[in-house]
Amino acid sequence: MTSTKEENTTQISEIILLGFGDLHGLRFLLFGIFLAIYVMTLIGNMVILTVVSADCSLHTPMYFFLVHFSFLEIGYTTTIEPIMLRTLLSAHVSISFPACACQFYFFASLVATECFFLAVMSYDRYIAICNPLHYSSIMDFWGCLQLAAASWVAGFLSPVLLMVLIFHLAFCSANEIDHFFCDLKPIMKLACTDTQVAEMTSFICTTLFALGPFLLTLASYIHIISTILRIPSATGKQRAFSTCSSHLTVVSLYYGTLVIVYGFPSGPQYEYILKLLSLLYTVLTPSLNPVIYTLRNKDVKVALRKLVQGK
Repeated sequence: MTSTKEENTTQISEIILLGFGDLHGLRFLLFGIFLAIYVMTLIGNMVILTVVSADCSLHTPMYFFLVHFSFLEIGYTTTIEPIMLRTLLSAHVSISFPACACQFYFFASLVATECFFLAVMSYDRYIAICNPLHYSSIMDFWGCLQLAAASWVAGFLSPVLLMVLIFHLAFCSANEIDHFFCDLKPIMKLACTDTQVAEMTSFICTTLFALGPFLLTLASYIHIISTILRIPSATGKQRAFSTCSSHLTVVSLYYGTLVIVYGFPSGPQYEYILKLLSLLYTVLTPSLNPVIYTLRNKDVKVALRKLVQGK
């Protein structure tokens, strides 16, 4: 005789996203705020793409990687925020099971790719500051192209095994996810079978594709800071630090929000708080990155001013 759990096992055709629940009249206000943030994020990143493409003085390895990073951010926010906006207008948003799988795949791939690009950009700054005489030979066009291609390929390959394991689990008849997008933990909660292998694979993937690039980024900045501190003049220190301050701010913001979210205690009583905290890395951080790279970067500000005045 089959167990009740096995009897409840079914092939899910759609997922119901519960979003933020009952917002008590704040639904349209929050929709307007998050829509404005999403639009400004897109505009900010497109401005960076336009400015770097139009100004020949910005055709350097540093801004080559920034273009890739901005394009990545557009894809990252577009993967999450349109669905999130729908959950603000409706308490129950249905999404097909294949669409949910695709959303999780692109979300996980772009998160991994972002980690790789942050590491590559920190390596670029490490070579520029710690080994300036060999910078042009190491970070030539083909070297930059290979690093960028490797980041994209590695990022999009990293969640493949996890995808296979998760979406081949047996799911129960319940199909509601208490979240505003298809994230890993809410999806696995729907499974009727043992998820231990999938959870272990998730831990290994996170270690390899998030912690690995973070350690490379950290090692690069340890060498960068130690080199800057050995520069005798205050002007030299300020000039060297200004070339990496924007990237260091973005790295600190990105990994800082991840530590806050994933370091927060897990449990049923914290689910709503964790859902709100996930807004940090899905909405807040991507919206601040274009601002940081324009307001804290003198070269981009000068190029933007030239572009505006020229038009």
